[in-house]
Amino acid sequence: MENILEKTERILCLRNYSPKTRKAYLFSIKNYLSFSKEKGIQNKQMAIEAFLFEKYKRNQSPQTINLALNAIKFLYAAVLKDPQKIDLKFAKKSKRLPIVLSRAEIERIIESTENAKYKIMISLGYACGLRVSEVVDLKVSDLDIDELVVHIKEAKGKKDRISVLPEKLQNDLRNLIAGKNPKDFIFASNRGGNLTTTSLQKMFRKSIAKAKIQKPATFHSLRHSFATHLLENGVDVRYVQELLGHANIRTTQIYTQVTNPSLKNIKSPF
Repeated sequence: MENILEKTERILCLRNYSPKTRKAYLFSIKNYLSFSKEKGIQNKQMAIEAFLFEKYKRNQSPQTINLALNAIKFLYAAVLKDPQKIDLKFAKKSKRLPIVLSRAEIERIIESTENAKYKIMISLGYACGLRVSEVVDLKVSDLDIDELVVHIKEAKGKKDRISVLPEKLQNDLRNLIAGKNPKDFIFASNRGGNLTTTSLQKMFRKSIAKAKIQKPATFHSLRHSFATHLLENGVDVRYVQELLGHANIRTTQIYTQVTNPSLKNIKSPF
C-alpha cells in the first residue's frame, strides 16, 4: 500500500493538483485499499460499490462520496494504468440554496469583530467575493488600491481572476501594508507566514454569535452575499461569473433564485 500511495502522491504533484486535493485523494485511496483488503473483495467493481455504499450508510454527503469516487478513478486510471472502465455514476447532489446574509446582518457582523485585522478580512470576504483561503493568501502585490482592484492568484482550479476593491477600505489597506514588501502576506500571523483559514473561520463564528445572527452562515456566506447583492444591484450575471471565477455560468445562476425580485414581490394569500 505504501508504494501505491507514494506513487499516487508523486503523480498528483506532477499533475499540479492542489495540496488540499492531494490530501483528500490520498485519504480516500488509503481508506479504499484498507477496506478492500479487510473485506477480501477481489472484484474491482464490487469493491468500489461496497466502499461507496459504506459511506452512504454512514450518512456521508454526496460531495464526499463523489470525491472518493474521483480519487479511486484516478488511482486506477493514472496510477495503476488499469484500462477497465469504472461503470459507476456520481451521487446526486442535493440542490440547496446558498445561505445569504442581508446587508444589515453583514454590517452587524463586521461591527461585532473587535480585532482590526480580522475586521478587514471579513470585510474583504464580502466586498470582493473571496473564499476564506483567498483572503488569508493575499499578498501586498495582489492589491492595486488606487485602481480598486484585487488580483486573486491560483485560486480554485489553479485559476487567476480579478475582483473589485471597495473605496471604503482604501485607507485601512494602505495602513495595513505600509512598510511591507510586495511578496509579504497582507495578514501575517504573529508566528510568521499568513494566518490560517481555521483562525479566520473561528473569528467569523465568534462575530456571528456576538451579532446574534440566527442563520447557519459560514465565512463562505459572505461570497454568496456578494454575488446576490451584485445581482440585486442590476449587475449582469456574466460579470458576476467573472468576479467569482466560475467556469460555468450555471454555477452563478443559482444566485438568481435567491434574488428573484418577481418572486419577492408576490404576497402570500394568507
